[in-house]
Amino acid sequence: MTTHARTAAAGAARSSAGLIGAETPVVAHNYHPLPVVVARAEDVWVEDVEGRRYLDMLAGYSALNFGHRHPALTEAAHRQLDRLTLTSRAFHHDQLASFAASLAELTGLDMVLPMNTGAEAVESGIKLARKWAYDVKGVPADRATIVVAAENFHGRTTTIVSFSTDESARNGFGPFTPGFRIVPFNDLAAIEAAVDETTAAVLIEPIQGEAGVVIPDDGYLTGVRELTRRAGCLFIADEIQSGLGRTGRTLAVDHESVLPDVLLLGKALGGGIVPVSAVVARREVMEVLHPGEHGSTFGGNPLAAAVGSAVIDLLATGDYQRRAAELGEVLRAGLTTLTGKGVTGFRARGLWAGVDIDPSLGTGRQISERLMAEGILVKDTHGSTIRLAPPLTITREVLESALASLEKVLA
Repeated sequence: MTTHARTAAAGAARSSAGLIGAETPVVAHNYHPLPVVVARAEDVWVEDVEGRRYLDMLAGYSALNFGHRHPALTEAAHRQLDRLTLTSRAFHHDQLASFAASLAELTGLDMVLPMNTGAEAVESGIKLARKWAYDVKGVPADRATIVVAAENFHGRTTTIVSFSTDESARNGFGPFTPGFRIVPFNDLAAIEAAVDETTAAVLIEPIQGEAGVVIPDDGYLTGVRELTRRAGCLFIADEIQSGLGRTGRTLAVDHESVLPDVLLLGKALGGGIVPVSAVVARREVMEVLHPGEHGSTFGGNPLAAAVGSAVIDLLATGDYQRRAAELGEVLRAGLTTLTGKGVTGFRARGLWAGVDIDPSLGTGRQISERLMAEGILVKDTHGSTIRLAPPLTITREVLESALASLEKVLA
């Protein structure tokens, strides 16, 4: 792109409408964002190009658990930027060992495979499970299966959408990757019926985020853990959205004191600064990978490791988990008050909620747009459901103000 074209696209009169219009001919239309153009942000607040301020009640789908530009995280990034940003894994660097050790300690597992995006972590987890099935369990070559849950969201790659039940994610992208068995979420009997001698793993989200923050029954995660142990297969927990403080615990599986064999992390692990993801696993599982069999140029790079380490330092205090648990009660109380007054139902754990709006009041998109007009940014999913996931740094007063704005919109 020429300098003139870049200047024209970036300028576009520096208005929201102008910048949105400048995107249309040059940016792929794979998203349908709210019509807000964010230019600055700090903590729980963002500001558009005209200077209007909004409360961020989505937090980048949990990528911004610690708010925008958390000082400890930006300081870690600046410090590392001045020293070293990338080596690739062709060489060692001085940030990786401490990052991996602290992440293993935080999660209670042994070894870390650093990657970049959440989808990359899921793909890596799938490969790891299949390799383990062939090398350790003795599944015949190319016969390994993985049991997954309906209404899941694990990413957008071709393999991952192969086991999605969302037709908008699948249509037009086949042929699909075989080897997956889809069962209803929150149904232990269905998992047990699907597991056999070819099963490498059961892969689930402990709480289904994209589906509308769907929380399984108490005992479900414990049951999955016991079932997979009996069946001799792996339990893979995708905590890319639910993990790292969001639900009031470090991990969503911690609510049932369950330790999976493989844990998938991302989003908040990068502190809202750089994409960082990781597969964390038991040693005997991770050691099936050997040099040359899997990798990523940017996976575990020095900048990512430095920021990830700073994120883990924040979580190690336990403060953010406690805040999410305490303020989660405020969120739950506010939504309970609104139930029957425009809210037909909700599911919440910690500072994370899926809120079902009376369809007669509008679609989830329309409710999101009305909240935007009140200075609140949320995102819809599945018809008339909206998701609330503010940064864990939000105050009680600001959260209550947001709930008052939702009440006003529903009225």
